[in-house]
Amino acid sequence: CSIIKCFRTLCCKGPPPPRPEYDVVCIGLTGAGKTSLLSRLCSEASDGIVPTTGFSIKAVPFPNAILNVKELGGADNIKKYWSRYYQGSQGVVFVLDSASSDEDLEAARNELHSALQHPQLCTLPFLILANHQDKPAARTPNQVMTESIPLR
Repeated sequence: CSIIKCFRTLCCKGPPPPRPEYDVVCIGLTGAGKTSLLSRLCSEASDGIVPTTGFSIKAVPFPNAILNVKELGGADNIKKYWSRYYQGSQGVVFVLDSASSDEDLEAARNELHSALQHPQLCTLPFLILANHQDKPAARTPNQVMTESIPLR
């Protein structure tokens, strides 16, 4: 009887416990790199990526959790609908192009501030990702934080 109990303990643990899942919304202007980021996190091919015209949802697996990321397109005609997709979010990823023009960075700052003040997002954790660091014109994350996207 003790041999069977030992065998069950060592070999028959059953399926691993389910990883917790978290719902995250990913926003940013068109061309910031939201789709490329998610494709890379999901180990998908990144060639032929086109801007998201509505929204897409990807399950991003991590060792201890799964992030269900709702990526929202960043075009002007889509941004006005972002708030319809915020409900149920447990975190926000804001992606910006650190090599963009001053004008586009100002537009990104305005969108970020709108998101930070939105009632469904204002209490959630935010990750602000300064993407395109490989481009020559890229601002450093510190420049983005202190000069380009200062919190008002």
